[in-house]
Amino acid sequence: MTQQTTQPLESSFRDPSGFVFEKDGTLYRQVNNIFKEDFDHFIGSGCYDHLKENQWLIPHEEIAKNFTGSPGWYKTLKPQRIPFISYPYEWCFDMLKDAALLTLQLAKECTRFGIILKDATPFNIQWLDGRPVFIDTLSFERYDASQPWIAYRQFCESFLSPLLLMHYSHQPLQSILLAYPEGIPLSITRSLLPWRSKFSFYTYLHIHMHERLASKSAGKEIHHNKQAPGKPVFSQKKFHRLLDSLRSLIQSLEWKGNVTNWDQYYEEANQRDDYVLQKKKTIIGWLSELSGIHTAIDLGANEGAFSFLLTAKGIKTIAADSDHSPISKLYRKIKQEKEKNILPLLIDLANPPPAIGLNNKERISFIGRIHCDLGLALALVHHLAIGKNIPFEKIAEFLKNVADHFIVEFIPKADKKVKFMLQQKKDIYTNYNEENFVNSFEKYFLIRKKMEIGDSGRTLYLIKRHA
Repeated sequence: MTQQTTQPLESSFRDPSGFVFEKDGTLYRQVNNIFKEDFDHFIGSGCYDHLKENQWLIPHEEIAKNFTGSPGWYKTLKPQRIPFISYPYEWCFDMLKDAALLTLQLAKECTRFGIILKDATPFNIQWLDGRPVFIDTLSFERYDASQPWIAYRQFCESFLSPLLLMHYSHQPLQSILLAYPEGIPLSITRSLLPWRSKFSFYTYLHIHMHERLASKSAGKEIHHNKQAPGKPVFSQKKFHRLLDSLRSLIQSLEWKGNVTNWDQYYEEANQRDDYVLQKKKTIIGWLSELSGIHTAIDLGANEGAFSFLLTAKGIKTIAADSDHSPISKLYRKIKQEKEKNILPLLIDLANPPPAIGLNNKERISFIGRIHCDLGLALALVHHLAIGKNIPFEKIAEFLKNVADHFIVEFIPKADKKVKFMLQQKKDIYTNYNEENFVNSFEKYFLIRKKMEIGDSGRTLYLIKRHA
């Protein structure tokens, strides 16, 4: 037997149809022989070409080589690589909603070609050029009208449940998917939804009644349908009605989060035109002096004003913030302006998403996925140092794991925004000063440039991580 020379990615082991692996820095997907007939039908029917041309499915090229040496090998695919992998617990409401609608769109389109979508997890969706795209080529199998949609419950628990809970509570609950990465159980969703949700017919149908019927059938022996052979049990017409009802429900859901203190905080800060203009001018100048900058992360991005400065230079940028409201606004702006190079994510930098799943390796931590050429930490350090009680050195250590270069802003204690924060808590921050800031950051970075921002009292630093 040929010895296996490659292994699947830690996130790609659950589906016997195939797996994703990496060889010499290139990503491949192996199709196993067990999935041969379904895969050939998916390609031969024209379904793959249709989905690819509409930019709903990631494209691939076939490689006529068995890199793994597996006896079960059928084909090797080389898919287009996603620049940055994100997870649903890092998406705002509208991103999860768009991912859900894309999943339903695919499920319906496929039936035209005699294909059904067998998986409906948000982990099969990624973001490319500002839009959601499906990445799992092996989630499509031949349609059997005698069987119900196998992914129905998965869709309701993974997409519909978190969207409904956020819709009714007006709270950013996407991080609940960290606790339930395979979807929020229907019983939990049903118990958390308000009584009035039952007056929505489709919510009642897909959550309340769905859960009640599922709980009644749990543990009971499943009897095969005894209808005449060849007679559809779950016809395409019924399937389309199911998908249309789900789509109608999800399209009706909206994010109506409350205005936060930080909305007003940033709105006031942005009104200081001279400060913002001087800051942008300095950053643009430094960007023109840096070479080899292709990727960036804007930490504490808010609504992305400085992220757009980066994308204007053709730099692919992750815009991260812990506040749902500005990230939601940024995502809507990205859609409206068809911006291709910004990925907005909800990230609490004091508690970034950890590694989860089997052996804590199935989903990589946020820090484990990040390695950018440049990072921005503008009007951020004081939030971490004073708002979260994180020492300068710990902040610097975190940043050095994220990017090679950083533009960091230091805001002194005399600044009215810092004073505003200290009104809410006791001032125990005797080490919060620029000298300690510089000393802490110099342990991990070389300070290349320093510039005061007008007469604001604030200072920008251009730093480079020690080799």
